[in-house]
Amino acid sequence: MGQVQDLTPEEVSKGMAEGRYLLVDVRELNEVAVEAYPGAVVVPLSTFDPKAIPDPAGKQVVFACRSGKRSVTASLAAQAAGFAHDRHLAGGILAWKAAGLPTRTGG
Repeated sequence: MGQVQDLTPEEVSKGMAEGRYLLVDVRELNEVAVEAYPGAVVVPLSTFDPKAIPDPAGKQVVFACRSGKRSVTASLAAQAAGFAHDRHLAGGILAWKAAGLPTRTGG
């Protein structure tokens, strides 16, 4: 069984700004349509395939969801498939917003 490293919203935001992290949102499309992480790619957990994640081009993949549960599931599934994607946004978009970070609304 893999390990999943918790990252804070601030760490993820900074890593994205510096070009070190690729944020992969595993929420469903209807959730993302309401509110999304700026700059994230969407690979819904319901149809999750780690091979569907775009080439991170040297960046580390960080999974995110609403509260932090599905992102752990996605990370463990990716690791089980042979990928080294062992990071997630602890607390999900709820923690992201609580930290005062921006979201994109309305699709």
